[in-house]
Amino acid sequence: MQVSFEGSEIWFLTGSQGLYGEDTLQQVAEQSQRVAAALDDSADVPVRVVWKPVLKDAGAIRRLMGEANEEPACLGVITWMHTFSPAKMWISGLDALRKPLLHLHTQADAALPWATIDMDFMNLNQAAHGDREYGFMLTRLRTPRTTVAGHVSNPRVARRVGSWARAAAGAAEARGLRLARFGDNMRNVAVTEGDKVEAEIRFGMSVNTWGVNDLVEVVTAVPHSDVDAVIAEYGDLYDMDDDLRPGGERHDSVRYQARIEVALRQFLTEGGFGAFTTNFEDLGGLRQLPGLAVQRLMADGYGFGGEGDWKTSALLRVLKTAAAGLPGGTSFMEDYTYDLASDTPKILGAHMLEVCPTIAGEKPRLEVHPLGIGGREDPARLVFNAAPGAGVTIGWSDLGDRFRWVANEIDVVEPSEPLPNLPVARAVWEPRPDFETATEGWLTAGGPHHTVLSTQLGTEELTDLAEVFDTELVVIDADTTRRGLAKELRWSAAYHRLAQRL
Repeated sequence: MQVSFEGSEIWFLTGSQGLYGEDTLQQVAEQSQRVAAALDDSADVPVRVVWKPVLKDAGAIRRLMGEANEEPACLGVITWMHTFSPAKMWISGLDALRKPLLHLHTQADAALPWATIDMDFMNLNQAAHGDREYGFMLTRLRTPRTTVAGHVSNPRVARRVGSWARAAAGAAEARGLRLARFGDNMRNVAVTEGDKVEAEIRFGMSVNTWGVNDLVEVVTAVPHSDVDAVIAEYGDLYDMDDDLRPGGERHDSVRYQARIEVALRQFLTEGGFGAFTTNFEDLGGLRQLPGLAVQRLMADGYGFGGEGDWKTSALLRVLKTAAAGLPGGTSFMEDYTYDLASDTPKILGAHMLEVCPTIAGEKPRLEVHPLGIGGREDPARLVFNAAPGAGVTIGWSDLGDRFRWVANEIDVVEPSEPLPNLPVARAVWEPRPDFETATEGWLTAGGPHHTVLSTQLGTEELTDLAEVFDTELVVIDADTTRRGLAKELRWSAAYHRLAQRL
């Protein structure tokens, strides 16, 4: 389940028309191939960029958009109007497109040859003209898209195209995502509820429930040799006390968690699932709440949500897909408690057991402790502090009439003091712009207590992803003010209610 962009493509489409003659169209093709190649060669664009022949009429556009929809390798399309492509011939193709769209507003060369410009040059290099015609049609059709302006030699342009490509990869993952809920969500909890039918309509993900004892049957049948192999990995990757190693008096606790891990991998692989949930209130015949097993599956790219939180689980899988290959980590997270005594208040985030080791700042320790909730055996888990760095937390709420994502830019920091008695993985961060504005804004926006914390992705990728899904995104960042956010939430509510009637 490790995430990779291998085999994925972005199609590069160039618009023109037959008015200019074959010589001009040949130059359009040569120059657009050069632009596509520049993006394909950029280290900031993680997906192969594939040039397609220049589009000159409505039939060709419609056919190619249909091919993009049906080609699994195609994550999305980049469109550029090199010359002047009358936008009415794009209507049926854009209406048919079901993949993410980026409108690239660029030109073949960054500099103008001022001394030699003539009308032949002007007729060939008129994207400033053609892209405005095309942009109008995108707006007229209310087509969700990301627009990027600038020359492809500019690193900022390549980074923005790369950000969109990552969002397109996340969208592709969502469209085919199968999520297994082992049991229901935690009783009487509101924010982990949600409309699974609407989620499948809007995002494409399929969310269904399996009995916990379906998993227990697989756990019971795991061969001892498979458990031994996983135990050997633990010894190589993690620090642990001798009594947890093979032959130690508490080794059985670790061994049972390894058995759950093997069973979960088998269940998820055979079912084609990319994400899952568990719930400490519904453990069936499991002797432990899955802890270490969940952490290791998240590290391999699976989405996860605690207490049956399928929305956060799906979001985690999508963001892990979008973040593939980037430094840092992405994890399931929960805001737990605050340090309000310092000049810069901090948030201590954790969960009962399930924090992904990709965000760890040191070699994790494998430990066994009582859980204090759930009424089962002491579970094994990895304990560590998150690595410092800039990041973002994002949560997904169902407001009844729409979904809302709430994101907060943060700075992960070291704990102010050691935490010798806290036997779980944890992250400490300072929210931007400050504690009061961020937390009041989060509460006002209805953000959930479960989130995804990422030090791999930022606001730009989240914005592109929200555009792809046509989903509301509320961002709390260094520029946020209480009054400004209150206005934004009111305007956003009005817009989304009106948009539903269009």
